[in-house]
Amino acid sequence: MIARYAIPFFFLMGLVVVPLVVALICRWLLPRKYYLKVISVLTLLIWGLVGYGYFVGFEQLEIREIEYACSDLPEAFDGYRIVHFSDAHIGTYTGSRQWLLQRAVDTINALRPDIVLFTGDLQNIYPDELDVQVPILSQLKAHDGVMSVLGNHDYAVYQDCDESQKQRNNKHTIQSERKMGWTLLLNENRIIRRDSDSIVIAGMENWGKMKRMPRRGNVKKSLTGISDSAFVVMLQHDPTCWREKILPGCKAQLTLSGHTHGGQVSLLGLSPASLSYDEWGGVYEQDGRTLIVSTGLGALIPFRLGMPGEIVVITLRKK
Repeated sequence: MIARYAIPFFFLMGLVVVPLVVALICRWLLPRKYYLKVISVLTLLIWGLVGYGYFVGFEQLEIREIEYACSDLPEAFDGYRIVHFSDAHIGTYTGSRQWLLQRAVDTINALRPDIVLFTGDLQNIYPDELDVQVPILSQLKAHDGVMSVLGNHDYAVYQDCDESQKQRNNKHTIQSERKMGWTLLLNENRIIRRDSDSIVIAGMENWGKMKRMPRRGNVKKSLTGISDSAFVVMLQHDPTCWREKILPGCKAQLTLSGHTHGGQVSLLGLSPASLSYDEWGGVYEQDGRTLIVSTGLGALIPFRLGMPGEIVVITLRKK
C-alpha cells in the first residue's frame, strides 16, 4: 500500500497542497495588489524544485571521504579502507533508473575497498524487488567481502499480507542477500584478520526508538565471544540505537548507520531530518566513541534536493 501510493502522494503534496498552503499564507500577509504576482512566482518556484529534485537531484551521487583515528585500532589496520553505503531502496531503480544502481556498484568497486559495509534498507517493500537486481549487486567486490544488516524496510512491517507470507518474505530477503555473496549479520559478528592483528565487524538487527520500527537488535548477542578490548565496527541501521542501546550496552568504538536519508532535502544547510533525529548525517562523537550516519544512496520516493545520494569512504588510522 505504502509503495503504491508514495509517489502519487508526493506529487499531490508538492504540486497542489504546498502551493495552496503558501497561497493562503500570502493572502493573509500580503496586500491584495501584490498577491497574485507573488503567489504565481512562488508556485512556479515550488514546481521547479519538485521537478528538479525528482528528475535531476535523485541522479546525483557524492563520495564522502572520512578519516577515523582511534588508539584502539591495531597497527596492521592503519589505512584500512571501509566503503559504507546505506538505504539503497533498489525497488526504485527499475526501468530507466537501473543505470543508477549499476553506477553505484561500479563506483564502489573503483574505490578499491578493503571491505564494503551496507547498513540496511535494501528493498522498498517486498523482496521480489531484489530478484532482478541480484546480478548487479553480486558484482560488489572487496578484499574482505561485503557485510550487511537489515533495515526497517527489509522486514515485513509495511507488507500487506498475512503473517505466514510475511515470514516467507523475510526468508526470501535473507536468502537474496546471501545469494549475492554478502555476509548478512543477524545479531552476529565476524573477525577480520591481518597477520596477528584483528578487528571485529558486528551487525545488529534493526532497533528503532519509534515503536513502529522493528526492535530485533541485540547488542550482547551481536558481540558474542568478543572481548571488551577488541576494536569493533558496529553496524546498525537506525542511528537512534547508538544512544539508546550501543553506548550504554557495549564498548564498540565505531558505529555505522543510515535510515534518515538526511531528510532527502537540504536548503541553506537545513534539513527536516534534524527535527526528528539528534544524529541524522555525518560524524558524531561522545566519550571517545564515534557514530557515522550515511544520508543514503537511494529512497522509496525518487527525490533529493540539496541532499544527493552518497557513498562513504572511511579510512581507519591508528592514533
